[in-house]
Amino acid sequence: MNAQPAAQRRLLDLAELDLRIRQAEHARTNPTQAERVRELIAQRQELTRELTARQGARDDLRTELGRIEADVAVVDARRQRDEQRLTTVTNPKDAQGLESELASLARRKSDLEDAELEVMEKLETAEAAVAEAEGRLAEVNDEGARLSAEAKTAVADATTQVEQATRDRAAVASDLPAELVELYERAAQRSAGAALLRRQTCEGCRMVLSGTDLAAVRTAAEDAVVTCPECGCILVRTEESGL
Repeated sequence: MNAQPAAQRRLLDLAELDLRIRQAEHARTNPTQAERVRELIAQRQELTRELTARQGARDDLRTELGRIEADVAVVDARRQRDEQRLTTVTNPKDAQGLESELASLARRKSDLEDAELEVMEKLETAEAAVAEAEGRLAEVNDEGARLSAEAKTAVADATTQVEQATRDRAAVASDLPAELVELYERAAQRSAGAALLRRQTCEGCRMVLSGTDLAAVRTAAEDAVVTCPECGCILVRTEESGL
């Protein structure tokens, strides 16, 4: 087919706008933050499991500590009761029994205090482990929230670019012959659609035209629409074509 050279050159604008639309569409559907956000989601799931396990261990220690403290309270109550009874008992055998029980209670309390100290040390370590996991989880959540907000902005920007480029493309296409646009769109399904022929090279596929192909382009009429023998895009000829 034939088309004015000026119209053929406008195809380069159409190709540029189509490229911008494709790039913006890709940015809209695949924001650069998406991969990192997916990684953070996986990390958050793992950290949540780890935090839950650490919280469970901490809570078990709290329960154990509470039980020991309750046992200490029982021992103290019995000791206080026996000491009061000892001040009023008159039977030597009963007094001896109370003193023996007080000694036993003292040993029991000592054992409980040792166990209490051990559990408190373990609990301190467990509390620190929970706090550390909570801190890491908070960092992941903060980064995820920041990247999600950035991705949302990037998607909005890309959407605006798609809409603007689509409007510009419609304006350019409306000024061109319908048959030329149809030919371009068929070529664009498998190539750049249209590209400069510069220094005997198709800028659509970066291939240098052979001597035979160049000869065919040289002999073609100025308004003839020629295509690249390699990629099939429309070749736009200018003074830089090297013909």
